[in-house]
Order: sequence, then C-alpha cells, then structure tokens
Amino acid sequence: MDDTIAVDLDGLLMQTATGDQAAFSELYDNTAARVLGLIRRVMIDAAQSEEVAQEVFLEVWQSAARFDPNKGRALTWIMTMAHRRAIDRIRSAQASRNRDRVVGLRDLPTAYDQVAETVEVRVEHERVEEAMATLSDAQRDAVTLAYFGGYSQSEVADRLGIPLGTAKTRLRDAMIRLRKELGVTR
Repeated sequence: MDDTIAVDLDGLLMQTATGDQAAFSELYDNTAARVLGLIRRVMIDAAQSEEVAQEVFLEVWQSAARFDPNKGRALTWIMTMAHRRAIDRIRSAQASRNRDRVVGLRDLPTAYDQVAETVEVRVEHERVEEAMATLSDAQRDAVTLAYFGGYSQSEVADRLGIPLGTAKTRLRDAMIRLRKELGVTR
C-alpha cells in the first residue's frame, strides 16, 4: 500500500472521529477485506471472524478520536486492533472450554481408591520436600510462611523483618525454582 492511500485512510479515520458517517463508510470499504482476512488467519472460524470484524469496526467508530497520525498509520492502528480482538476472542474461548472441561470432570463420578490416593499424596509430598531443599534458607522461609502458613506477601515481609520488595523477589525466585525442580510448565 503506498503512502497516498495511507494518508487518505488517516484522513478518513480523522474525519470518522468527528462523526462523519460517509468517511467511516469509505474507511470501512477500504479496510474491511484486509481486517477480515487478518482475523480469519488468526481465528480460522469464519462466523466468529465476522463477529470479531464487526466488533473491530464498532471500536474504530467509537474510538477514532484516540487515533494519532503522528504515532502511526490508520491501517496499522486498525489492523493492530483487529489482531488484538482476534487473540482476545481465542483466549476467551479457550478459557471457556477449560472451565467447561473442569466442571465436566468435577461432575463425573469417579471410583475412589484410598490406597492409591494416599500413595500419590505421599509421593507428591516427597517431591515437594526435595524441591524445597534446593531453595536457599531465606527463600524456604518465605515460601513456608506464604504457602504453608497462609500469610500475604506483606505479612511475610513483616514476619521476616525484610522490605516488601525483597519478600516478593524471594517468593518469585523460589516459585521459579520450584517449578523447575517439579517439572511444572506454564
């Protein structure tokens, strides 16, 4: 796309910010195919892609006044908005599926094997103890207070007599180390 078209889109978007419906219509005509194409590449599902495209153009209409041509081009602004909306929709759908799966699994009747569960808890307890042993004394104290004692970060700092930032850092570093030791991926 050459600069003259980009400048025209910038102007159309600035006119849209003043409530000019004709400018918005022309802006839509010049960008809708690219916006929908980007969203479809991200989302795959055609029907949801069209919904997201509608949301994007509604947002363009409502927030056109926030566009600053000194910070970038109108097309870039619109396409960034489209990409973000598509990603947000995917994340929202995934979170919904995860919630449904968790609820579904929770509601399934399960056979209960107390011996197996006791063994599993004991093994996990041993793994946690081994992982905790890899922490420094300061980190171990902070984790013990926060996760086993139920104290907040500020309460941990008070109990250990350290600044809040130090407590947060110790807890963060300890959790990173524990995740690594326990093989937990995020």
